[in-house]
Amino acid sequence: MKQHPFIFAAGNWIGEGKITLNMIEDELIFNTNWAVQSKDFGGKISCSQDIQIHGLSENMRNDLTFYNVGPKEFCVDMENQNVGRIVGAGVYDEKQIAWEFRNNDMEFEGFETYTLQADGTYHMHGEYVTTDQFRTKIEARIWQRAKPLSLTDESQEEGLF
Repeated sequence: MKQHPFIFAAGNWIGEGKITLNMIEDELIFNTNWAVQSKDFGGKISCSQDIQIHGLSENMRNDLTFYNVGPKEFCVDMENQNVGRIVGAGVYDEKQIAWEFRNNDMEFEGFETYTLQADGTYHMHGEYVTTDQFRTKIEARIWQRAKPLSLTDESQEEGLF
């Protein structure tokens, strides 16, 4: 099975989307930036996800670790300042990566799916709920950030070499 470039290979990903909360009528527009690191010696993949919601000055950050990656499944830990640390399970195939957080003592559960599109981008859908019925729905599109040109590449493009 071909590995996905998102999560399973080091790189930077950016995206945009909307968040819908059941407590308010407005949709929140956001941008996201993922920094995916190479596998470490133990086979763990560390990622940081920064989220900037338009109109809010404070960013949100999720630190995720993917590990015990098998041919179709993996484990995931997520940590942020709102929820703390939560452990989940994930699955993947040629078209999709998905994970969920369930049956935990954090009073928080949900899932995220990333569906590979023909153009190499991913459509993301996520839903989370707390025991007090606070619900969050997320829709987004993410794509791999183009690698910046090196100084040598820029100079060659301008005809200086």
